[in-house]
Amino acid sequence: MSMLHTGGGVTAHRLLLGSQLRRLREARGVTREEAGYSIRASESKISRMELGRVGFKERDVADLLTLYGLDRGEERATLLGLVAEANAVSWWHGYEDVVPTWFQTYLGLEEAAASIASYEIQFVPGLLQTEEYARAVVLLGRHHATAQEVDRRVAVRMRRQQLLAGGRTPALHAVIDEAALRRPCGGPEVMRGQLRHLIEAAARPEVTLQVVPLGTDLPGAEAGAFSVLGFTESELPDVVYLEQFTSALYLDRPTEVAEYAAALRRLSEASLSPERSLTLLRSVLQDI
Repeated sequence: MSMLHTGGGVTAHRLLLGSQLRRLREARGVTREEAGYSIRASESKISRMELGRVGFKERDVADLLTLYGLDRGEERATLLGLVAEANAVSWWHGYEDVVPTWFQTYLGLEEAAASIASYEIQFVPGLLQTEEYARAVVLLGRHHATAQEVDRRVAVRMRRQQLLAGGRTPALHAVIDEAALRRPCGGPEVMRGQLRHLIEAAARPEVTLQVVPLGTDLPGAEAGAFSVLGFTESELPDVVYLEQFTSALYLDRPTEVAEYAAALRRLSEASLSPERSLTLLRSVLQDI
């Protein structure tokens, strides 16, 4: 059960606990309907629990473990110990007025991920944005937002970046279209600061930054912007995140994830190397 000892935050604990409950149920040959009946719940409630999409009651988990033949021992104690961690309040709950539910899911996955690979077309990835650039991006999408709302949206983006400052820093691979670097978001001074920040970030060992030069024939770009999040825990599948205008898609079927991972590899191969990307970043900085 060592796979359950993770520092990946509430979402990771919730996903791990759910996946372990599913594993135990299937090994015992118990249907979701039967499991639901044992805890006075519906089949769909069991499904949501196993997918890590709801909180857990310790009594329910204890009853399910007993049903699955795990009525004593270290594994039962470890799983019951995960309940409190899976139900902890995440930092973004204090920003629910500016963070929609569909994006809260992403924040949890991002916090739990061991690797984050993304392809960006319009903007610099959120984890690599400066505060001034982030503010300009927020204002582009929300012309009528109050100053307080803008401040809180920017604060969320800056809080996310603590991932890169902690001891459990994920490997970050960003493939960015050159057009995003040349788009005057926030004006020349903001862009100069953002480019300098990217140059500094590219020097970090956990960050791989590649630029797709203008005019490149892009195999895989038809997918649009997307991210692939990977996890250390063997029970957690990789997830593809596709953000839409007012919602998002989360894909975790192995065949779908494999298609996006392959598209990202093709995009990476068509991009400049990290060294040449750094040269281009410096060139763009001089042009502003």
